[in-house]
Amino acid sequence: MERTFLAVKPDGVQRQLVGEIIRRYEAKGFKLVGLKLMQPTRELAEKHYGVHKERPFFAGLVEFITSGPVVAMVWEGDGVVASARKIIGATNPLTAEPGTIRGDYGANIGRNIIHGSDAIETAQTEIALWFTPEELVTWQPSITSWIYE
Repeated sequence: MERTFLAVKPDGVQRQLVGEIIRRYEAKGFKLVGLKLMQPTRELAEKHYGVHKERPFFAGLVEFITSGPVVAMVWEGDGVVASARKIIGATNPLTAEPGTIRGDYGANIGRNIIHGSDAIETAQTEIALWFTPEELVTWQPSITSWIYE
């Protein structure tokens, strides 16, 4: 089963949107296998956003993600990486479709509620960065046969 990393950013936590975000992924049929509320360190944030290190907005990304608590999650399911990105919506909430998390709740590109891995390889890297193997739970929901063939 494919896995992806999602994080409700400080603005989403402060606006109490965590439950709504989890609800959307559960309703889709994905399985939550890792969840924690944490305050990211500067070191973790710099590693997470390392691909943007040379870009002018890097410092702002690091500053924002470390400014408050984050809810880090790992979700599992068929095609979960691509599907999670569709549920999230475009990076800029002003252009995100209504019905997506960012389209419904995002205010601007700097406060866009949630992060989601953009590829299977990225998800694997981000999961390993934010979670230890012991923090991920292998389990089987009783409804699985109603969701997957």
